[in-house]
Amino acid sequence: MQPVICQPAANPSLFTAEGMVGLIFLFLIATVITGALIATMARRLIRAVAGLAVCFTGVAGIYYFLLSPFVAMMQMLIYVGAVSILIAFAIMLAEPEYKDPIGRKNPPLAGPLGFSVGALFFAAFTLLGLNTDWQVFPREGTGDMHHMGITLLTTHSMVFELISIVLLIAIIGALVVARRGRD
Repeated sequence: MQPVICQPAANPSLFTAEGMVGLIFLFLIATVITGALIATMARRLIRAVAGLAVCFTGVAGIYYFLLSPFVAMMQMLIYVGAVSILIAFAIMLAEPEYKDPIGRKNPPLAGPLGFSVGALFFAAFTLLGLNTDWQVFPREGTGDMHHMGITLLTTHSMVFELISIVLLIAIIGALVVARRGRD
């Protein structure tokens, strides 16, 4: 089944197909941002992992929205399914409450400095996105599983290997965290 690509309307409205597509895209962006905020601001690690899983799910939705169902499925399997669950198991096996033996506190300028650096990166990427002459590449293949399997093992084999390395690093990190919790 070929995806339907809508042409932009002269007067877009929320009650048209273009308006609904825009609304879905904004919902996916809001899901990613909400998950990222939960992941970074949660005091408990297990809530941070849940926020990370929400963020990964939103990213998978964006992949699906961009007509890459295979990459969206891989995102769900690898990041939401494997990495998030692995981190959750590592947290469960580690020490229940981490207490800093020294009693360190964050420096008073850490929050504003982090916010400033984030705002600087956001402004730089926004300017880069607005000033770039984006090219639309023609779509190759049909995007089905057979074609994706062939391209993953031939053209994009390096990406396939990098996914394996990401999973290996996640497993090693989870084992290190779990072992540290038993000491």
